Amino acid sequence: MQDNLINVAYIIAAILFIMGIKMLGSASTAVRGNRISSFGMLLAVIVTLLRSGLDYKFIILGLIVGGIIGLIAAKKVQMTGMPELVALFNGFGGLASLLVGWSEFEKSLEFNWFLYLVVSIAILIGGVTFSGSIIAYLKLSGKIGGNAVIFPFQKFINLLIMAGAIIIGLLLVLDANIIDNSILVWVLIGLAVLVGILGVIPIGGGDMPVVIALLNSFSGLGAAAAGFVITNTVLVVAGCLVGASGLILSIIMCKAMNRSLANVLFGGFGSTNNSTTAEVDGEMKALSVEDSYYVLEAAQSVVFVPGYGMAVAQAQHVVKELAEILEKNGAEVRHAVHPVAGRMPGHMNVLLAEADVPYEQLCEMEEVNSVMPTIDVAIIIGANDVVNPAAIEDENSPIYGMPIINAHQAKSVFVLKRGQGAGYSGIINTLFFRENCRMIYGDAKATISSIVSQFDD
Repeated sequence: MQDNLINVAYIIAAILFIMGIKMLGSASTAVRGNRISSFGMLLAVIVTLLRSGLDYKFIILGLIVGGIIGLIAAKKVQMTGMPELVALFNGFGGLASLLVGWSEFEKSLEFNWFLYLVVSIAILIGGVTFSGSIIAYLKLSGKIGGNAVIFPFQKFINLLIMAGAIIIGLLLVLDANIIDNSILVWVLIGLAVLVGILGVIPIGGGDMPVVIALLNSFSGLGAAAAGFVITNTVLVVAGCLVGASGLILSIIMCKAMNRSLANVLFGGFGSTNNSTTAEVDGEMKALSVEDSYYVLEAAQSVVFVPGYGMAVAQAQHVVKELAEILEKNGAEVRHAVHPVAGRMPGHMNVLLAEADVPYEQLCEMEEVNSVMPTIDVAIIIGANDVVNPAAIEDENSPIYGMPIINAHQAKSVFVLKRGQGAGYSGIINTLFFRENCRMIYGDAKATISSIVSQFDD
């Protein structure tokens, strides 16, 4: 009877996972979907721990401690720090899978080829996810350089280490008895961690959104493998859902950059600085807040193109305020969001949703590009590569072939930027040198607030 109740609870949890993930696909239902998925996970955790015979007092204590940590993270971490927080959480998921696999191996009293197989998979995926996510966290947080790190024979060495990890796993599964299995497991853990480190360091900052999505997929696959290790159905289901959705998102983002997943992982994007030293015709032309006001006051159509700079400046709320003023002034307002804008999947969508920007004003890249030549003003807020015309004009550019938001086709372009730097990926944006482009230097939030005050006067 108890087993039947547990299975029913697992089925309910799995249904809640699926419903929640489906709701995450729309900004209008994402919050509710997140809550539904969270409740499903809470149910699954409680049932699993009760099934294991753990005292309910420890369950409550664990929920309180974990809840406090999550609450602090949600309240204290700024939106600029959200990408590295996601990377860190992915790493913790991978570490959990690794520890579950290692623990079950230590508990096993006799050889079981299937157990050793899933243990090897859990350790390998978990170790790669953990160390790779830590490197991604360090890059995104600026604790180490964001550029790709390339050294001679890197791909061959990575392949050799990965092959060694697979061979170690096979030796465990086949019970070859060449070396003590406990030693093999420790070697497998070391190789898995090394694969994660060497796999992420050659990936440049411009590709970090894809890396985060892929590591999220790995954390799900690691959880699924851990579910097989401890014969927990709901963990397998949840892990497969996260793994599949993360992989699909990675592929979608690669498509948005017109690159293959293999090219992102092994291409070494950002490993050279040729693009930053290239000569560009023309010069950047500065514009005052007062002059930008006169142009916007007469504009009939305005498109905001947000990037990571908007997150840094926490400018999303004043962007909404300016958009409302422009609408009242008779302008049609859109917010064009590139799939890889920011430093994690959906970064800009989350920011705009936080500011309660109307969902109907959000436009996908293809939709806004079709009307961009008719737009009076395109306002670029901290975006770089996703509006760089070099992607469609310069065959020597590292981002050549990447679909972009064609902001350069607007009648006027205002770029809100702190300075004349090349951006996170280190690529010069030729848009900034165009005749129809004007630079408004300074903090984006302060700049937009000043423009808003011009309308209020």
